[in-house]
Amino acid sequence: MDLFRQKRLIKTFYLILILFIPLIWHLGVIQLVHGQEYSERALDQRTLKVALEDIPRGNILDRNGETLSGGQREPRILVFPPIITDKQAVIDKLALILDQKPQDLAPYFKGQPRYLPFPLTYNQTLAVNELNILGLRVEQVNFRYGPSPLAAHVIGHLGYISDIGRLDRLNSLSHKKYTLSDLVGQSGLEYFYEQQLKAASPANFARAYVDVYHHLIAGLGIKVENSANTGRQDVITTLDAHIQQVVEQVMDQRVHRGAVVVMDAQTGDLLAMASRPNFNPANIAKSLPGDNDTFLDHCTALYQPGSIFKIVVAAAALEEGLVKPGDIFVCLGEKDHLVSCWHKPGHGPITFEEAFAQSCNPVFAELGLKLGAAKIISYARAFGLESQSIIGYPIPRDKRQNMSLIGKPYNLVNSSIGQGPVLATPVQLTAMLNTIINDGVYIQPRLVKELKTEKGEVTRSFPLGSSHKVISSGTARELKRLMGLVTSQGVGREAMVPGYGSAGKTGSAQVANGVSTVNAWFCGYAPLEHPRYVVTVLVEEGVSGGESAAPVFREIMEGILPTSR
Repeated sequence: MDLFRQKRLIKTFYLILILFIPLIWHLGVIQLVHGQEYSERALDQRTLKVALEDIPRGNILDRNGETLSGGQREPRILVFPPIITDKQAVIDKLALILDQKPQDLAPYFKGQPRYLPFPLTYNQTLAVNELNILGLRVEQVNFRYGPSPLAAHVIGHLGYISDIGRLDRLNSLSHKKYTLSDLVGQSGLEYFYEQQLKAASPANFARAYVDVYHHLIAGLGIKVENSANTGRQDVITTLDAHIQQVVEQVMDQRVHRGAVVVMDAQTGDLLAMASRPNFNPANIAKSLPGDNDTFLDHCTALYQPGSIFKIVVAAAALEEGLVKPGDIFVCLGEKDHLVSCWHKPGHGPITFEEAFAQSCNPVFAELGLKLGAAKIISYARAFGLESQSIIGYPIPRDKRQNMSLIGKPYNLVNSSIGQGPVLATPVQLTAMLNTIINDGVYIQPRLVKELKTEKGEVTRSFPLGSSHKVISSGTARELKRLMGLVTSQGVGREAMVPGYGSAGKTGSAQVANGVSTVNAWFCGYAPLEHPRYVVTVLVEEGVSGGESAAPVFREIMEGILPTSR
């Protein structure tokens, strides 16, 4: 009997053990695998948090690691409403310090902890700290955009998710959770790299440790803590913050509407891209009532390039052996049978190199007819004037750009002087000119170098652009000599950079907008020997390339060349 009872007890023990094994296993998983997660959840239930950054996102940096998107850290008042006992008394005291109405402050003392949106002076900060009120303190808050951000059109701006469809798309593309209250990229790099830039949590926050009655726990109180891993990445661009700043300062003085592009002559990297009218991504609402093209990136928008396109025609004619520098043409000015010249009396007998320096329309119209549409189209495409691709910057292609239209009836003459159906962006024209500097080799422009995690680990690299030969080295040398004549004795003399020299080409494109206006261009490089920078300037509603755009080019070069010797 004892043996029977003993066996039954053993069986019962094993049965109970079998039943409890899943429970023990589950408890082990909770403790070992999810223990940290559940501990953090329990801690969160006993804490109140305020994020110390307005928009948790990765930074957009220049080539040297300087931030282009991160604005500045400013002191703000943190309010923890559940901790504050006499809220009205605190509101009244703060109203006096901040010079605000109590009723305007009252909504901030309800609901969840937050920081007040009011900037603080040094004396106001001292006054708030001297109140020594539990649940109220001043901390530094990081704001994404400063008062004068650089490269606004390239960086882009943020906005709320506008519809459920986009919300679903964002959540399907990323493991990070999106809600309709999130600010997300609406344009520029903020848009193209939304999933990489978005953070899962703030980089730092103020945490108040409280008990069930919302009393601060002794010894813990309110502490500023950092997140170990917020899941954000930084976008490292090819831009140079110093060069970008010089460009924007000159534009603010001289260009109401237009664009400037600066390219590294060796690599094809874009060092600056500035567009006007400008906007502040920190205050989009202020720019909404402005010009219709405030948010348009003029650097990547299509325009008739005017006489800048004569570089393509000249390159084709020289490469094909149809013209020599000393060949003589005749310009009859406004009475010319092909196309009028800007110099109404006419240049009379004029050599090809003089025609290039003086930007003589009839000469290039004649050359265009000799070349034919097919040759011009072929060279334009080889120079990248149908490629809108920028490495790391996947803007959609504008289908209006179609060089084959040059071959349509009655288009060839106007196309030969950069009018009619010929369209190009400032970035494309910069890359075109850079081809000549690099002995006839086209290099694809690049805007983004790499993406990095918070720990500095590279998650994606964007190598330098592909290249291909467009014209011979001999033709490239001759074009550089001709462009040197433009700034030394031609219509681009205002672009000459003292002490460095320069070369380039002017352009003046008539705008068919019901008013007689001109888009003024200058596209050039400096120094004359061993070029470092290629710069394209577009001044909308200008006088001419020589009068409106060339001086802007010179001022920019004077600002960036001395620091790069």
